[in-house]
Amino acid sequence: MKPNNRENQLNASHPKEQPPWKLALSLLGDTTLQVELSGNWRMRDRLPPADEVRRRLEKPAQINRVIFKSERISAWDSGLINFLRNVTRLCNDRNIEVDDSGLPEGARRLLKLAFAVPEQATGRHVEPPSVLRYVGQVALDLIRGAPAMIRFVGEVTLSVGRLLRGKAQYRRSDLALTIQETGPQALPIVSLISFLVGLILAYMGAVQLAQFGAQIYIADLVGIGMAREIGALMTGIILAGRTGAAFAAQLGTMQVNEEIDAYRTLGISPVDFLVLPRMLALILMAPLLTLYASLVGMVAGMLVAVLAFNVDLNEYYQQTLSALTMQHFLVGLSKGAVYGILIAVAGCLRGMQCGRSASAVGEATTSAVVTAIVFIVVSASLMTVMYQKLGI
Repeated sequence: MKPNNRENQLNASHPKEQPPWKLALSLLGDTTLQVELSGNWRMRDRLPPADEVRRRLEKPAQINRVIFKSERISAWDSGLINFLRNVTRLCNDRNIEVDDSGLPEGARRLLKLAFAVPEQATGRHVEPPSVLRYVGQVALDLIRGAPAMIRFVGEVTLSVGRLLRGKAQYRRSDLALTIQETGPQALPIVSLISFLVGLILAYMGAVQLAQFGAQIYIADLVGIGMAREIGALMTGIILAGRTGAAFAAQLGTMQVNEEIDAYRTLGISPVDFLVLPRMLALILMAPLLTLYASLVGMVAGMLVAVLAFNVDLNEYYQQTLSALTMQHFLVGLSKGAVYGILIAVAGCLRGMQCGRSASAVGEATTSAVVTAIVFIVVSASLMTVMYQKLGI
């Protein structure tokens, strides 16, 4: 059959630029629509939509068959497949037969493959869980995670035992490097936070004490508070966000790269080689950073008292010495050491439990910080109550 006079050719393009593709629609007889394609049909060539074919199918003519003519196509890619898929869908919706024998062999195979698996809706409406269900899920997660945590603590304890016997498998150079990363490199952020906290603590206390003319007792408030509680607490939180997250990210990345499995294959204990140096570094550095943070906070309190509330510098110094005892410092140092252990356990545990994907590393890092802060707050409360009951 030859095309009749009702031939329509589409050359939609930019008015100043001829497109590299051509689409021609022609009616063969009364019921067959021929779709002729020529030129380059590639994604980068701004291919036409299937709207012109849809408009032709909606005309009063009773079209029940669509054929393709593609001998003049010079180049094509997935853009052609996308166009053919849209045309085929239009025909299927109207129960029109599609004859793809005039298409390139590769295009026919890809088109068949595109319709082999039906599309499925990927978007799902998920209702947010209720508060009771969320609390229950968190409780179940804690119960399920308890055995793994106990097992990890047991492995760390055995590793410490091997260390005391001189049989632990670790490198002293790794320990020295970890000490540098957790200690000296943390001094700037510890200095800044401790100074600001001491400043705030002194100013808030001074405002109340000034009502009774007792500004000199700012020294007692800041000195005892920083030495016993706040210095260790702020240091622990800083280390949880800085060092604990770093431990989890490092071990998690090694887990993704299967380096930890390689250590086990070589007969090297990952707990000895990776966890033990990090834990020792935090146990050594956390008390020292706590002491440093306490001193910085006291200096900040002294500046507030001397500059803002006209307290004599020598009087403030003497009042601080009379208020503080070695017992206060030992309490703060013991808390700092405990916080260091908890941060190391949380960071290394989450890193060793990390999955095998990049997103799992981020989840392990976040979980390590949250776990460490929860441990710090709980232990701080328990130790404060215990020391008060013991009169320490």
